Amino acid sequence: MLSLSNSARYFMYKEPTDMRFGINSLAGLVRNKLGFDPMNGDVFVFIGKRSNQIRMLQWDRDGFAMYIKKLERGTFERPMLAGNGITSGQLSLLLQGVRLESVSYRDRYTPLKRV
Repeated sequence: MLSLSNSARYFMYKEPTDMRFGINSLAGLVRNKLGFDPMNGDVFVFIGKRSNQIRMLQWDRDGFAMYIKKLERGTFERPMLAGNGITSGQLSLLLQGVRLESVSYRDRYTPLKRV
């Protein structure tokens, strides 16, 4: 079962993806296009060409798990990201159909990064 948490890393594949792709094809995209090892436990997110289907691929200790959500009506938003990374909060909002552009976050404490 997929559980979105802050302890996992999430990466979005920005190109529209053929939703006929299975685990091996999606793992190939992760390795060849994103440059990540698909077996490192991170969650990789793919949105279909019509934007009505999303697939998430994750290595789960002894095999791949693929999660699929297909909308009966409406589309998923393709978020505008600086890189490939997406937070668990952003992914949760994306799956719920919230427009990420309209979300505003309140200020929170963030520790200073040491150089």
